[in-house]
Amino acid sequence: MKPNPLLLMLLAVALALPAAAQKYRTAAGIRLGNPYGITVQQAVASRITLEGIAGLASREVTGTVLGEYHFGILGRSLNYYLGAGGHLGNNKDTGRFGGFDGIIGIEYKIAFLPIMLSYDFKPSVEIHSDDWARFPSALSVRYVIFKQRNKTIGERTRGLFDKVRGR
Repeated sequence: MKPNPLLLMLLAVALALPAAAQKYRTAAGIRLGNPYGITVQQAVASRITLEGIAGLASREVTGTVLGEYHFGILGRSLNYYLGAGGHLGNNKDTGRFGGFDGIIGIEYKIAFLPIMLSYDFKPSVEIHSDDWARFPSALSVRYVIFKQRNKTIGERTRGLFDKVRGR
């Protein structure tokens, strides 16, 4: 059976896409949803970010920390991401609560501007709350505070030569 060149090309592209990384080190902005709030993302590895969200609703405040794994869609400007984490909060009527969160979203870094847009779905399981689960989604607008530093050609090839030399 002769291999299909189109299938081989699609397979190569699919395998190469997860190697793409986001185009920032640190970004912060606003989260428009329920609850609304502020969001800060910090890249900790080539495809991994930590996100902190401070949420504010009419009768409660929450703090959430999520670990997120990014996958490139069309280069480094458009990513989708998956992640998990937890939250703690306080409701004025029922007191303190916490829970576990998941997240799935898509993020776009606008070309030539230090602005990112993202839309996510963040379901959570609640502990010590009147709700046993929540299913919010939100649009976030972030400003890129620190850009991803591009490696020079020398830095990229140095690691390759070190591997060849056995270092």
